[in-house]
Amino acid sequence: MARKNDSFYFDGFKQSADYACQAAHLLSEVMHHYEPDRLLERFDEMHRIEQAADEVRHGMMDELVTAFITPFDRDDIARLSSVLDDVTDRIEGALHRMYYDNVLEIRPDALDLVDMVERSCGKMAELIGELPRFKRSKTLREQVFFINKIEQDADRLFVEAMRRLHTTCTDPLRVLAWHEVYVHLELCTDDCEHVADVVDNIVMENS
Repeated sequence: MARKNDSFYFDGFKQSADYACQAAHLLSEVMHHYEPDRLLERFDEMHRIEQAADEVRHGMMDELVTAFITPFDRDDIARLSSVLDDVTDRIEGALHRMYYDNVLEIRPDALDLVDMVERSCGKMAELIGELPRFKRSKTLREQVFFINKIEQDADRLFVEAMRRLHTTCTDPLRVLAWHEVYVHLELCTDDCEHVADVVDNIVMENS
């Protein structure tokens, strides 16, 4: 019974990470091949991914209420499920900002940021894939550090992009729109780092 319950949670975490990767890939595709007239259509695609991710989280929380045995502390399971879902929500939020603020063209440094988001999500998914072996994994903490490094690189790129925006763009509406987009892209990497930090805490508490 314990092995069956453990598998349910680990599979749920993996599904959540996979949905975040799908969302990141879609956002990257939208931005690299930007078509403002198709934003509403892509918005709907993104929302379907976000809803599927929500269903996974709700299913895990429903199971957690009645579960007798869990692979680690219930609060940690709930926390990890929540921060994984935050990643997909934040990625959707970045696309929302482009649609709401009527972004008509993509700035080159935004493509660098979205590439970091996609990379961070991919590494996060690898980390979650290693989680079932957290008590004997030789690479898990290295993966945590790697995600932290991506977030630090994204921070630096974010500062440079914001500086460039506010010193070279003279249209106040464009500045406002891109300010919000940049913030959301950077927060996507923050959210991946939050996932890594929660996993790291779980490992330390249960090793």
